[in-house]
Amino acid sequence: MQLYNTLSAKERAALIEEAGKERLTISFYQYAHIVNTSIFRNHLFIHWDALEVLGRIYVAHEGINAQLSVPAENFEAFKAHLDSISFLKGVRLNIAVEQDNMSFLKLKVKVRHKIVADGLNDASFDVTNKGVHANAMEFNALIEDPDTVLVDMRNHYESEIGHFENAITPDVDTFRDSLDIIEKDLADHKEDKKLVMYCTGGIRCEKASAYYKHKGFKQVYQLEGGIIEYAKQVESQKLENKFKGKNFVFDSRLGERISDDVIASCHQCGQPCDEHVNCVNDACHLLFIQCEVCSEKMNYCCSDNCKEVHELTFEEQKALRRGKTVSNKIFKKGRSEVLKFKK
Repeated sequence: MQLYNTLSAKERAALIEEAGKERLTISFYQYAHIVNTSIFRNHLFIHWDALEVLGRIYVAHEGINAQLSVPAENFEAFKAHLDSISFLKGVRLNIAVEQDNMSFLKLKVKVRHKIVADGLNDASFDVTNKGVHANAMEFNALIEDPDTVLVDMRNHYESEIGHFENAITPDVDTFRDSLDIIEKDLADHKEDKKLVMYCTGGIRCEKASAYYKHKGFKQVYQLEGGIIEYAKQVESQKLENKFKGKNFVFDSRLGERISDDVIASCHQCGQPCDEHVNCVNDACHLLFIQCEVCSEKMNYCCSDNCKEVHELTFEEQKALRRGKTVSNKIFKKGRSEVLKFKK
């Protein structure tokens, strides 16, 4: 029985292009108690592979976090399968604002310790005692309230290209880094201020809201469905859009435009730009912002050194990489010293 990918990303991309069928990019999460994560993981892979689902899905004892794409013609079958699972019946699906058939090219269902790396000891507080969910209209009203403190629960490279007006945007690399920083900075306002949080699709705020209530914050709110759902409600209900710029997403698109504002700059020349790319040097893959002019000039690389390496033959590049470790701990997103105009 096949429980893993048999096609490369390149082969899958060719098949998607040849099929010419519309695909939907979707994300969802659900906290639930999953006893046997391996069996559940295999169950999902078998059923979703048959429906040509592609994506990155994390399964843990605490629930599921999924980002995927599915052929539009298979959406109802996919939804029916979700509804056949008791804790996923009727789960909110965040459908991407901007669609791209190539958003995912492999199906990866992985068992993890947690569905979001938050570094928290869940046994120390009640994770079900969450904050108040606010829809787009309620959220707009909340952030107009002078007694509100609005906090972006995402990382620096996400908020750099887009965020809500007047939001606190912690300069952090990971979600776990932001939790203690925010509590410390807002320690004097646990009683008198409304703590309102938002993130991409809602999953980070779901855990953070319970954590901050445990830490003594009396009025805790979160944007239901995150920025993705907010953008949809703003459009359908003709509400004022208070989000400026792009929403960073964790697939090949790397961003969805929510407003026409460009609030970031090219990390290489400083010109207005909010297009994230990954350095094409296979020994780097640094995530950074690069404009079209710099892309052409630098051959889609982050530095002259990476450009020189990328222009070598495959075998020469492979020899240079041998024995070296590449990870986010070395190549921090947008933090490299080679970037003259990084935030």
